[in-house]
Amino acid sequence: MRRPRDADAVGEDVLGVRDDRTAAGARENPGEGEASTSSDRHRVESAAMEPIAIVPGLWQVPLGFVNAFLVDGGEDGVVVVDTGVAGSGAAILGAVGAIGKSAGDVRHVVVTHCHSDHAGGLAELKRATGAAAWMHEVDAALVRRGEALRALRPAPGLMNALICKFLLPSAPTTVEPAEVEHEVGDGETLPGGLVAVHAPGHCAGQVALLWPKGGGVLIAADAAANVFGLAVSPLYEDHALGVRSLAKIATLEFEAAVFGHGKAMVGGASGRFRRKWGTR
Repeated sequence: MRRPRDADAVGEDVLGVRDDRTAAGARENPGEGEASTSSDRHRVESAAMEPIAIVPGLWQVPLGFVNAFLVDGGEDGVVVVDTGVAGSGAAILGAVGAIGKSAGDVRHVVVTHCHSDHAGGLAELKRATGAAAWMHEVDAALVRRGEALRALRPAPGLMNALICKFLLPSAPTTVEPAEVEHEVGDGETLPGGLVAVHAPGHCAGQVALLWPKGGGVLIAADAAANVFGLAVSPLYEDHALGVRSLAKIATLEFEAAVFGHGKAMVGGASGRFRRKWGTR
């Protein structure tokens, strides 16, 4: 398994959408929200890479343009954080095997928010493992209905406006419906010792996660990205609220940070968040 390197641009797209209408989840009949085709699965599996050890007990699972994560939860078993697009289940379970665990060891799946690149594989993974799902109540309600997207607007800046104009139309609006057994509140301790940090803005029900081991690891979800350097997400339901969420995250202590899109940041990560978004 690889260790993270600063040059590892794990994610190529900070949106979670691609300008590729044959991508997983962008179906001819998107209202059905069913499992992806075999070609979708092949695309995800071929893009997947071996899990990257961030700190002992926590791994990043690159799934092409988006990341999932594995946490060794001890007595809680393996905790999967985020599930990629539809068809990502085999790649995630391959990563579980690579760390010496099996599908039966996966007992919990925490989904940071409802977008199809994070919740798209949830139903499939639950079928394969029998794991219970955890989400913030606001987004859990959408995923239970198979919905994946609210209206998004670009963050300030020309590049973000271009991303919104050219790539947002290809973002799937549905996922396969899945049961979410547990609704997560701000500050709640989840299986594996993960602590939920409600971080709305990019998505109303988004949670970041703080893992206290290894000097503290922030799983930032899409509250921020680290593709071309540490930055805000390019798309928001409410940009001002998203910036306030980043200021909240900047008050926490963590040595490492990992992102839904982009490379891991290992060493002094909370200081970098504070310099960028801390209140003055």
